[in-house]
This record gives sequence, structure tokens and C-alpha cells, in this order.
Amino acid sequence: MGYYVSVESGVKLYVEDINSEGSKTIVFLHGWPLSHKQFEYQFDVLPFMGYRCIGIDWRGFGKSDKPISGYNFDRLADDIRTVVDVLQLDNFTLVGHSTGGAIAIRYMSRHNGYGVSNLVLVDAAAPIGFTTETATRFLTQALNDRPKMMQEVIDNFFFQYITNSFSEWFFQLGLQAAGWSTAAIINTLRDEKLYGDLPNIHVPTLIIHGVHDKVIPFAQAHELNQTIKNSQLVPFHYSGHGPFWEERDKFNKLLKQIIG
Repeated sequence: MGYYVSVESGVKLYVEDINSEGSKTIVFLHGWPLSHKQFEYQFDVLPFMGYRCIGIDWRGFGKSDKPISGYNFDRLADDIRTVVDVLQLDNFTLVGHSTGGAIAIRYMSRHNGYGVSNLVLVDAAAPIGFTTETATRFLTQALNDRPKMMQEVIDNFFFQYITNSFSEWFFQLGLQAAGWSTAAIINTLRDEKLYGDLPNIHVPTLIIHGVHDKVIPFAQAHELNQTIKNSQLVPFHYSGHGPFWEERDKFNKLLKQIIG
């Protein structure tokens, strides 16, 4: 079931809520510049294991409203808190991929992990995101030839082979976003750091990271593992930046194990 949640005046986020009667809840935060649909191969499986799966499109992306402001980690984390409050979620597992991982980390720090029982960081863009060089290149493309930018994202995203059809599907997910929100998040990934947030995470944390990730280096997963108490790092040896698809069976089994 899909519906909208108002997070501030004139801004509603799209929420995909699958198996609302499930015994345990998983909240998914997608990466830049995608949408909740990147987790299709989790939503195909986990609800049938009895889990409630909630995918949230952040502001500016997917089916959510696309205001011109509010693209810093504080505001994005506050948006998630509003959804949690409106849906009255508690004792849920929070899964964040890439920039969604950064938002999840800020949520844990800024809102004291409200309602979260387990945290899963997937190739998280933390404690830093884009270098100045990468950000400058993406920003130029986003403001002048966004399809070219999206193609570069795809070219560096996966370690395993993807078909042309899959590539086109992924390409269209990225183009659902607004151009201005796509650009704004590039600046956020360049400018915001999460070093101060990491010591504020106090729930069991699973860190999943593709060994061959060209977007967020695997070394950053080690840094997260060393800084976040009660964390476990699981390398995905046959994945780049997309282990949720590249090694989806292993990914889904790990989620099941950590949630119980």
C-alpha cells in the first residue's frame, strides 16, 4: 500500500508500506539519486517471511514532493522522524543505503535512535560522502546534462554484470528526482561530515559494504566499524555499490538474521 505523509507545510513524502500486519518492521532509506524502488528485490521476499517493509522516498526524490529547500542531513532526518511518529513505529530495523545510510546515522544521533532496535548501513556515504572533485563533476553534469550524470552513476555502481534492460530501469529511477534536489544532495555529500554522529549510535549495527565499491571506498566501512560500538562489518566480495541487488540472497538472509 502506498500513501503520503505530510512532513511540513506543503511537503509530503511517499511511503510504500508492504505487509502492514507483519510482526517486525523494516524501514528502508534509499540512496542518491534513487527511490524506494531500488529495494524491489527485498520487497519481493521479506514481506513473505512475515516482515513489514516500509520504503520512504526522501523529499525531492521518487514520488515525494520536491520543494526547493530542505536537503541537509538534519532536515532529511527530521522528515524520517515525522514519518516514524505519524505511523507510530517502534522497535523497527532501520536500513540505509549510501546517502540513505548517512541520513540514518544523522537520525540515530539527532533523534537518539528513536524507535530503532537495529541499524543496517549499506555502503553508507559516511563519515564522508563525495570528494570536492567528484562533487564538482557531478554537479556540473546535474545542472547541464543530468542523463549523462545518471549514466555515470550506473557505470560505477555495480561490480556484477547488468543487462541493458536493468540499466534502463535503474536509469529511470534516478531521473524521477528533481534536478534541483539532485544537485542539492551533491553539495550536502560534499560539505557535511558525520564523525561526531557515530559515537551516538547505541543499537546493534550491521555494516554491509561491497568490496569493489567505486562510489564509497570499502575503507570507510572499516572506519565505521571501528567507531560505532556494537557493530559488525560483513564484506560483500562480489558486490560494488549495490549489494542489495548484486548479492541479494545473502543480503536478505543477513537482514533476517539480525532482525530475528
